[in-house]
Order: sequence, then structure tokens, then C-alpha cells
Amino acid sequence: MGHVLFAYLSECAGILLNRAEHGRRDAYLASCADIGELERRMRAIESDA
Repeated sequence: MGHVLFAYLSECAGILLNRAEHGRRDAYLASCADIGELERRMRAIESDA
């Protein structure tokens, strides 16, 4: 029972962290001044993944 609960909590924590990361990334991209900067940031994010 304890292993199942831990696995479930671990899964939930992973989902929450993933959502938080997406929110930070979206805010970072939304703060671009122009399309060129947006494209550079998008490429940088893709290359880090």
C-alpha cells in the first residue's frame, strides 16, 4: 500500500512541477520585445530540451 501511495504522490508532484515549468517558459516567451527575440528564445528552449 505504501509503495502505491508513494508512486501516486510522486506522479502528482511531477505533474505540478511540469506545469510550473511550462508557466515559467510561457512567461519568458511572452516577455519578448519582437518576433526575432521570440524565435531566438524558442530555439534556445528547444536546444536545451
